[in-house]
Amino acid sequence: MKTITHKADSRGFANHGWLQANHSFSFANFYNPEKMNFGALRVLNDDVIAPKMGFGTHPHDNMEIITIPLKGVLKHRDSMHEQWQSVHPGEVQIMSAGTGLEHSEINGSVAEHLSLFQIWIIPNKENVVPRYDQKMFDVNGRKNKIQTLVTSIDDDQEGSLKIHQDAVISRIDLDKDNSISYIYKNKNNGVYVLVIHGEVSIGNSILNARDAIGILDTDTFQIKALEDVSLLFIEVPMEY
Repeated sequence: MKTITHKADSRGFANHGWLQANHSFSFANFYNPEKMNFGALRVLNDDVIAPKMGFGTHPHDNMEIITIPLKGVLKHRDSMHEQWQSVHPGEVQIMSAGTGLEHSEINGSVAEHLSLFQIWIIPNKENVVPRYDQKMFDVNGRKNKIQTLVTSIDDDQEGSLKIHQDAVISRIDLDKDNSISYIYKNKNNGVYVLVIHGEVSIGNSILNARDAIGILDTDTFQIKALEDVSLLFIEVPMEY
């Protein structure tokens, strides 16, 4: 088993006033040649957006974009939809940019900050027809068990959102002293694990809030919660 550890304070940080952004990988003005991606995982941004502020209309193509709100309300509009759509904590949003689209993402609250993760995954099919979806996931579905959020559009697994890549995005809320095994969908994939909050032991590593570890060259690994912990798993092909 090979591991790559990224401590929370090694991330790129940008303070735009209305936006506080932490970048796990090179993005915008943050550039680190050793942190360009983890396999097909290209972007993992941890953003806090001020009330009424956000990202104006801008284009994307040939990228799978996944957004996970943690606190507040996200408002989304794109060139496929005329109306603003709300995305709340507990929901996950996916957008396959494909041949190209434009979208806007703003904080839908006039008083509360919006906290979210934005994930970009390089697709295994280019120039597909753009598509959008969102889904609410029951928080009880990840209590001491892994809850699958996103899988490949080529998989027949029901209940998950679909993207154009052999990837799996999942979460778990693990109580203190509980242990669990993560089993890979594909042994050739790697898994990037982000600690949302809490303290956890994975292999020989102790990780705290917003620390991350990439794990590859194995088909399973053990996780033990040293305190109540919430984890995000992003399993992706290492060759793409």
